[in-house]
Amino acid sequence: MARKQSSAERAAKICEKVAQELNYELCDVAFDKEPSGLYMRIYIDQEGGITLDDCEKFHRAAQPKLDDIDYDFMEVCSPGIDRPVKTKRDIEKSIGLVVDVKLYKNQDGSKNFQGILKSMDENTVVILQGETEKAFARKDVAQVRLVPDLSGLEEDSNAEIQEIIDEE
Repeated sequence: MARKQSSAERAAKICEKVAQELNYELCDVAFDKEPSGLYMRIYIDQEGGITLDDCEKFHRAAQPKLDDIDYDFMEVCSPGIDRPVKTKRDIEKSIGLVVDVKLYKNQDGSKNFQGILKSMDENTVVILQGETEKAFARKDVAQVRLVPDLSGLEEDSNAEIQEIIDEE
Protein backbone atom coordinates (compact mmCIF):
# COMPACT_ATOMS: atom_id res chain seq x y z
CA MET A 1 0.00 0.00 0.00
CA ALA A 2 1.40 3.41 -0.97
CA ARG A 3 2.13 5.92 1.76
CA LYS A 4 -0.03 9.06 1.67
CA GLN A 5 1.96 12.21 0.91
CA SER A 6 2.14 14.87 3.61
CA SER A 7 0.94 18.41 2.93
CA ALA A 8 4.56 19.58 2.91
CA GLU A 9 5.53 16.99 0.28
CA ARG A 10 2.53 17.83 -1.91
CA ALA A 11 3.20 21.58 -1.57
CA ALA A 12 6.88 21.08 -2.46
CA LYS A 13 5.98 19.11 -5.62
CA ILE A 14 3.47 21.74 -6.73
CA CYS A 15 5.88 24.59 -5.99
CA GLU A 16 8.70 22.82 -7.84
CA LYS A 17 6.54 22.63 -10.98
CA VAL A 18 5.55 26.31 -10.71
CA ALA A 19 9.19 27.30 -10.14
CA GLN A 20 10.27 25.39 -13.25
CA GLU A 21 7.51 27.01 -15.32
CA LEU A 22 8.68 30.47 -14.21
CA ASN A 23 12.43 29.66 -14.43
CA TYR A 24 13.01 30.05 -10.69
CA GLU A 25 14.86 27.75 -8.32
CA LEU A 26 12.71 26.37 -5.50
CA CYS A 27 14.94 26.45 -2.43
CA ASP A 28 12.54 25.30 0.27
CA VAL A 29 8.93 25.02 1.38
CA ALA A 30 8.49 25.32 5.15
CA PHE A 31 5.44 25.22 7.39
CA ASP A 32 5.76 27.27 10.58
CA LYS A 33 3.14 27.36 13.33
CA GLU A 34 2.89 30.85 14.81
CA PRO A 35 0.36 32.45 17.19
CA SER A 36 -1.50 34.01 14.26
CA GLY A 37 -1.75 30.72 12.34
CA LEU A 38 0.07 28.24 10.09
CA TYR A 39 2.48 29.91 7.65
CA MET A 40 3.57 28.22 4.44
CA ARG A 41 6.84 29.89 3.47
CA ILE A 42 8.15 29.29 -0.02
CA TYR A 43 11.74 30.27 -0.76
CA ILE A 44 12.69 30.89 -4.40
CA ASP A 45 15.83 32.15 -6.10
CA GLN A 46 17.33 32.81 -9.51
CA GLU A 47 20.62 33.98 -10.94
CA GLY A 48 20.97 37.64 -9.92
CA GLY A 49 18.52 37.33 -7.02
CA ILE A 50 14.80 37.58 -6.43
CA THR A 51 12.75 40.78 -6.49
CA LEU A 52 9.43 41.59 -4.86
CA ASP A 53 7.84 41.37 -8.32
CA ASP A 54 9.26 37.83 -8.71
CA CYS A 55 7.73 36.83 -5.37
CA GLU A 56 4.36 38.26 -6.37
CA LYS A 57 4.49 36.52 -9.76
CA PHE A 58 5.24 33.17 -8.09
CA HIS A 59 2.54 33.73 -5.45
CA ARG A 60 -0.13 34.43 -8.09
CA ALA A 61 0.86 31.36 -10.12
CA ALA A 62 1.14 28.96 -7.15
CA GLN A 63 -1.76 29.96 -4.89
CA PRO A 64 -4.60 28.48 -7.02
CA LYS A 65 -2.69 25.19 -7.31
CA LEU A 66 -2.24 24.97 -3.52
CA ASP A 67 -5.96 25.17 -2.63
CA ASP A 68 -6.06 21.67 -1.14
CA ILE A 69 -3.07 22.36 1.18
CA ASP A 70 -3.94 23.37 4.76
CA TYR A 71 -2.33 26.71 5.71
CA ASP A 72 -3.47 30.11 6.94
CA PHE A 73 -0.88 32.40 5.33
CA MET A 74 1.44 31.98 2.35
CA GLU A 75 4.70 33.90 2.02
CA VAL A 76 6.99 33.78 -0.99
CA CYS A 77 10.47 35.14 -0.39
CA SER A 78 14.17 34.93 -1.13
CA PRO A 79 16.30 32.55 0.94
CA GLY A 80 18.65 35.49 1.56
CA ILE A 81 22.37 35.89 1.06
CA ASP A 82 23.02 33.85 4.19
CA ARG A 83 20.82 31.01 2.98
CA PRO A 84 20.91 27.59 4.61
CA VAL A 85 22.71 24.85 2.70
CA LYS A 86 20.22 21.96 2.56
CA THR A 87 19.68 20.44 -0.85
CA LYS A 88 22.09 18.67 -3.18
CA ARG A 89 21.93 21.71 -5.46
CA ASP A 90 22.76 24.03 -2.51
CA ILE A 91 25.73 21.86 -1.60
CA GLU A 92 27.10 21.80 -5.16
CA LYS A 93 26.84 25.62 -5.40
CA SER A 94 28.42 26.12 -1.95
CA ILE A 95 31.54 23.96 -2.22
CA GLY A 96 34.53 26.30 -1.78
CA LEU A 97 32.49 29.03 -0.06
CA VAL A 98 32.62 30.10 3.58
CA VAL A 99 29.89 28.58 5.77
CA ASP A 100 28.82 28.64 9.41
CA VAL A 101 28.22 25.20 10.92
CA LYS A 102 26.00 25.16 14.01
CA LEU A 103 25.93 22.01 16.12
CA TYR A 104 23.30 20.73 18.54
CA LYS A 105 25.94 20.13 21.24
CA ASN A 106 29.41 21.48 22.02
CA GLN A 107 32.30 19.89 20.20
CA ASP A 108 35.85 20.99 21.04
CA GLY A 109 34.33 23.62 23.36
CA SER A 110 32.02 25.24 20.79
CA LYS A 111 28.74 24.80 18.94
CA ASN A 112 29.68 27.17 16.11
CA PHE A 113 32.36 26.69 13.47
CA GLN A 114 33.22 28.66 10.36
CA GLY A 115 35.26 27.49 7.40
CA ILE A 116 35.30 26.73 3.70
CA LEU A 117 32.83 23.99 2.77
CA LYS A 118 34.86 21.10 1.41
CA SER A 119 32.15 18.44 1.24
CA MET A 120 28.73 17.58 2.59
CA ASP A 121 26.62 14.46 2.23
CA GLU A 122 23.96 12.61 4.20
CA ASN A 123 26.56 11.46 6.76
CA THR A 124 29.20 14.17 7.08
CA VAL A 125 29.93 17.88 6.78
CA VAL A 126 33.60 18.76 6.17
CA ILE A 127 35.01 22.30 6.37
CA LEU A 128 38.51 23.67 6.01
CA GLN A 129 39.72 26.05 8.73
CA GLY A 130 43.07 27.37 7.53
CA GLU A 131 45.05 24.18 6.89
CA THR A 132 42.90 22.03 9.20
CA GLU A 133 39.99 19.91 8.05
CA LYS A 134 37.10 19.54 10.50
CA ALA A 135 34.51 16.83 9.97
CA PHE A 136 31.12 16.73 11.69
CA ALA A 137 28.59 13.91 11.76
CA ARG A 138 25.51 15.18 9.92
CA LYS A 139 23.28 14.00 12.80
CA ASP A 140 25.17 16.45 15.09
CA VAL A 141 24.71 19.42 12.73
CA ALA A 142 21.75 21.71 13.39
CA GLN A 143 22.42 23.99 10.42
CA VAL A 144 24.90 24.89 7.69
CA ARG A 145 24.50 28.45 6.44
CA LEU A 146 26.42 30.54 3.88
CA VAL A 147 28.44 33.46 5.21
CA PRO A 148 27.83 36.47 2.97
CA ASP A 149 30.87 38.23 1.54
CA LEU A 150 30.31 41.89 2.40
CA SER A 151 33.93 42.94 1.95
CA GLY A 152 33.25 45.38 -0.90
CA LEU A 153 30.07 46.82 0.55
CA GLU A 154 31.62 49.45 2.81
CA GLU A 155 34.04 50.68 0.13
CA ASP A 156 31.22 51.15 -2.40
CA SER A 157 29.07 53.00 0.15
CA ASN A 158 31.93 55.33 1.09
CA ALA A 159 32.63 56.08 -2.57
CA GLU A 160 28.95 56.93 -3.21
CA ILE A 161 28.85 59.22 -0.17
CA GLN A 162 32.06 60.95 -1.27
CA GLU A 163 30.58 61.53 -4.76
CA ILE A 164 27.54 63.23 -3.21
CA ILE A 165 29.77 65.44 -1.04
CA ASP A 166 31.97 66.35 -4.01
CA GLU A 167 28.92 67.39 -6.10
CA GLU A 168 27.78 69.90 -3.44
